[in-house]
Amino acid sequence: MANPPPLFAYRPTLPPSMSGEGALFPSIVLSVVVITALGAGMADRVMGQSPTPAANEPEPPRDPPPTIPATLLKDTAVITQGEKIWHDQCTHCHGARAYPVKAPKLQPRTYKPEFVWDRVHNGFRGMPPWKDVYKEEEVLALVAYVLSDEFFP
Repeated sequence: MANPPPLFAYRPTLPPSMSGEGALFPSIVLSVVVITALGAGMADRVMGQSPTPAANEPEPPRDPPPTIPATLLKDTAVITQGEKIWHDQCTHCHGARAYPVKAPKLQPRTYKPEFVWDRVHNGFRGMPPWKDVYKEEEVLALVAYVLSDEFFP
């Protein structure tokens, strides 16, 4: 029985300095570069995700923010609860050691409570929604902490 044809018929021609004896390292480097380039474009498809969301794909409905009383935002027990959630979960992407790669640096002095609640509850771009993870009072506690004087990313 004949051998099946090779999967890849392309064989690059290497300069003499990269061929012959001792050419294994350059060949490995070339292989890694090619595989990495191919993999970068196909990784999302392999994982079952499209590289970018389709333009005609509707955005899921966003839950409207609740009324957030100013007294809740100043409650030290609520702020402390929010601080714990921040350190347990949020610092992975928004902490001081995560910049600038994972997520944007937060600018809480420019935020309104409803804005922070919306981003945490509904998510935004690459940030997942946390509405199925945290209860309403936990999201509000996180809002209180992010907007508090104690907050420091």
